[in-house]
This record gives sequence, C-alpha cells and structure tokens, in this order.
Amino acid sequence: MLDKLFTSKTRIQVLLKLFLNPGVSSYLRELAGEFQVSPATLKDELDSLAGAGYLERRQQGRSVYFRANADHPFFPEINSIVRKHLGIDRIVEQLVSALGPIEAVYILDDYAQGRDSGIIDLLIVGDPQRGLLDGTREGVEKKINRKIRTMVVPPDEFGRDKGIYLGRPHFRIV
Repeated sequence: MLDKLFTSKTRIQVLLKLFLNPGVSSYLRELAGEFQVSPATLKDELDSLAGAGYLERRQQGRSVYFRANADHPFFPEINSIVRKHLGIDRIVEQLVSALGPIEAVYILDDYAQGRDSGIIDLLIVGDPQRGLLDGTREGVEKKINRKIRTMVVPPDEFGRDKGIYLGRPHFRIV
C-alpha cells in the first residue's frame, strides 16, 4: 500500500520506523545499518523529512538523532496510515470488539521499536475468550500477511508484575 503512495523504499522504512512509535529516536548510522542502505541515501531522506517538519532533529555529541514530530499537524494522519499499512488498526478493532473484557493491549519488541519484522507481539491484559482470540488472530493474520503472537495476562497479575512485562520495548494501543 505505501509503495504506491511513496516511491522511495527508504522513505517508507523511515516512516514505518519513526511514525509507528513516536517515542523512538534513531541516528543515521543505526538506521542505515537496519535498513541496509548507504548513510548518504538515508541522510537525504532524513534531511528532506526534517526540513518539511515531519521529523525532529536533535544533536547529541557527534550523533544526530531523528524522531517523528508528534506536534506536526499531519502526524495523526501519517501515524494512522502507517498503522493501517501494518494492519494494527484491524488487530485492535477486532480484538476490542470481539473478545470481551480487555483492559489494555500493548505491542512489544520489534514493532514497538518501529521494525517490520513480520511478527507482531501483543500483550493483552484482560480475560478474553481463548477460542475467540485464536480465531480472530488467525483471521487478522491472513488479512495483514503477518504473524501475531499473543500473551494474555490477567489484570491482577499484570498489576503485580507490570515492570517485568513492560521491561521490553512496548507501546500501548488500547
């Protein structure tokens, strides 16, 4: 979907990485290594997006860090497009509407860091019906062409061990 809107693969990777989780900031060489592109090519994309105000640039020592500008007027729309591209909007919509009492849903690890690894790790706080959860998960996996791994934690256990569960990269989506 995004490849039809944006012709630069590198720009798509930057948008996925930085707009999926706006708390993530990365520097040029880190992103170049992750995306397997030359720093010069990536620098052009980052400078262009930062010049338009979509990214914030912050100097720290010799490194320049970039992150999504959550205050930009188009941030909500770009974030929504990225989530739709990855299918996260479908996951959330189907989980919340079909599964019963859910207090929170977190995305963990790769996707929380803005990496599209093909496996979405979800932490679900609540007591969903397991059969419905598995059926919903399988249906969404087919639609978004990604594997979904779920971890269901009862609210009392989550409250007691929250630091353990959220000690990994995460962001809350519900």
